Order: sequence, then C-alpha cells, then structure tokens
Amino acid sequence: MAYAVQWLRSLIFVGQMYGAMAVLGILFFPWAMVSRRGARLACLLWCRWARWTAHWMVGLKSEIRGTPPEGEVLIAAKHQSFFDIIMIFSAVPAGKFIMKRELLWAPVLGQYALRIGCVPVDRGKRGAAIAKMLQDVDRGTAEPGQLIIYPQGTRVAPGVHKPYKVGAALLYEQTGQPCVPAATNVGAFWPRTGIYRKPGLAVVEFLPVIAPGLPKDAFLKQLAEEVETASDALYAEATGA
Repeated sequence: MAYAVQWLRSLIFVGQMYGAMAVLGILFFPWAMVSRRGARLACLLWCRWARWTAHWMVGLKSEIRGTPPEGEVLIAAKHQSFFDIIMIFSAVPAGKFIMKRELLWAPVLGQYALRIGCVPVDRGKRGAAIAKMLQDVDRGTAEPGQLIIYPQGTRVAPGVHKPYKVGAALLYEQTGQPCVPAATNVGAFWPRTGIYRKPGLAVVEFLPVIAPGLPKDAFLKQLAEEVETASDALYAEATGA
C-alpha cells in the first residue's frame, strides 16, 4: 500500500513538473527569444520549482555540496538521471550543456537549451561540435559560462561503472580551462526511467578543481577516480550501506 501511495504521489509530481515547464516556457518565450537572460531565468525558475516540489510532494530533498564554480570552467559530472541536470543548473550562474542533438526536438526544452548556449552534438561527432564551439569563443560569439559535460556519455545507474570517454579529455585540453568534477547519488531516488521517486536526500557534490595542463590520459584517470569514489560514497550514505 505504501508503495502504491508513493507511486501515485510520484505520478502527480512528474505531471505537474512537466506542466510547469510548459507554462514557464510559454510565459517567458517572448523575452527568451530576444535575451539569453530571459531564457536563463526561465530555466532557473523551473529547476528551483522542480527541486522544491520534489521535496514536499514526494519527500525528495536535494542538497548542493562543495563550491559551485563560476566563470569560464568545465564541469565534468556524473550523470544518473534528469534530476542531476536540474540540480547542477540551479547551482551555477551560467550553465550550458553538451547535449544530444535529438533533444533539440523536445518541446520547450530544445528551444531553451539553444538559447542558454548548450552545444548540440551528433553521436560520434562530438569533436566537430567542440571545434565549432572553440571557433565561436575565438570570435566572441559563444555565450560565456560553465560548460557541463557527462564524461561517460549517458546516464549510469549507481554502482554501475562504465568507462570515461576521451571526449571529456579532449575538451579539457582544447579549452585550456580548469575542470570541476561533480559527483552525485540522485539515481538512488530518481531512476533513469519510470515514474517512481523515492524519498530521501539527493546530493550533487562539486569536487576540488583539476587545474589545466594535465596530459589527456592522466586527466581522464584522475577524473574517473575522483568522481566514482565520491559518487560511491554518496550512494553508500543514501542507502546506509
């Protein structure tokens, strides 16, 4: 019975969350189309709404640990579900994501992603997208901010270890920016698929900065070790393991 009640609460939460996305997207649309500030504010308000309603509707609290980065920096984050996207964006001043190109076709989400400076990539063509972004930086046309990449390339459930792809190392090398690793345990409460949301404390933790200048292999090894170790610790905290 308790599971059924929580599932129903989760269904209502998910429905209103996407309903709020549509409402805010429409209300802010005119401003968003002429100003990135309008687009970013709409996204920020929605992320904060999602976190607030998750707390009181399904009992899922959320917490940011560490120091959220500012300025021109690369964030290499563990990706377990949509909720870590929401939490990271709500914590940084000007987040923008490396994202799959097919997401551009998602209503509201795709249009706003472009307006806040996200970088859409085709599968297998991330290098070309990064090269274009770097050219835009040189010309001064790219939106400044915190570029967020998921180095494993997809959502990975807690406790599952998948290799870190070389794209994150290439981006680190080519941008010459410091990298802030980010760990999470959100997958313990908000799974990759399905409706059910568990109550608890979801955490995104920003880890110490990795300074620019490391060789690609050394960077990727350090990044994977730090993110996986911290994420495993957060998962153990969440489950009492």
